[in-house]
Amino acid sequence: MKFFIDTANLEQIAIANDLGVLDGVTTNPSLMAKEGISGEEAVRKHYRAICDLVDGDVSAEVIATDYENIVKEGLVLAELHENIVVKVPMIKDGIKAIRYFSEQGIRTNCTLVFSAGQALLAAKAGATYVSPFVGRLDDISTDGLSLIEDIRTIYDNYGYETQILAASIRHNMHIIECAKIGADVMTGPLSAILGLLKHPLTDKGLEQFLADHAKAAAAAQVV
Repeated sequence: MKFFIDTANLEQIAIANDLGVLDGVTTNPSLMAKEGISGEEAVRKHYRAICDLVDGDVSAEVIATDYENIVKEGLVLAELHENIVVKVPMIKDGIKAIRYFSEQGIRTNCTLVFSAGQALLAAKAGATYVSPFVGRLDDISTDGLSLIEDIRTIYDNYGYETQILAASIRHNMHIIECAKIGADVMTGPLSAILGLLKHPLTDKGLEQFLADHAKAAAAAQVV
């Protein structure tokens, strides 16, 4: 399973990258705005900065919702860096644009996917990634993990190469469950990734090891 971090915060990206397990980054206009980044040039500069930090795919989202401008924006984003994956919304013109990008050899991430039917269309259009939003479905009392399972079954049935990128991950157990049912990628906050490190028995065991070591060292000094 690939690990992506979902943020525009360079410090958090660097922390995740330093762990040695980060495979890429996803971000969007909302996350950019949280970092105080606005305006086309500033956003593009920030994408380049992210690409300089991470040796992996970086999803850069278009703002347009009509075919012509999705393609126009996507071509500009793709030129920013070889790591850029053009992030396109799951709408009719978005699917058309994904087909165009696919034919041009430009990688895409179809975002805002909430049904198996949408994921099927994205795969048929040639999307590199499809992003079902697990957490947002859970928020409305719908099982987001079941959607991942359905997409996995459909893609495996027909040999689609589109990768399932489990998005809107909220916590570390989301990551574990998505890994168990075959998501190719997960993207989530730094807290979810770091949460995988934690277990009370690990903390207790380490505390005991260190205490025993200190006791043995003290005894050796007395001798």
